[in-house]
Amino acid sequence: MEVDLTGAVWRKSTHSGPDGNCVEVAVLGNGNVAVRDTKDNGSGPVLAFTPGEWDAFLTGVSVGEFGNS
Repeated sequence: MEVDLTGAVWRKSTHSGPDGNCVEVAVLGNGNVAVRDTKDNGSGPVLAFTPGEWDAFLTGVSVGEFGNS
């Protein structure tokens, strides 16, 4: 997937601590969602999701699909 980060507005959870171990999320102009690690100060890799992929991920999180077992 080609990802254009021009104009991306990154945000992180209000639950994030000051230690920098967080992720940031940006909703892109085409509806895709980009995710990056804050430790890389904006220079690291970016994961990109289509709206459907992002919705599936959020649903999985909300039902505990990714919990430790």
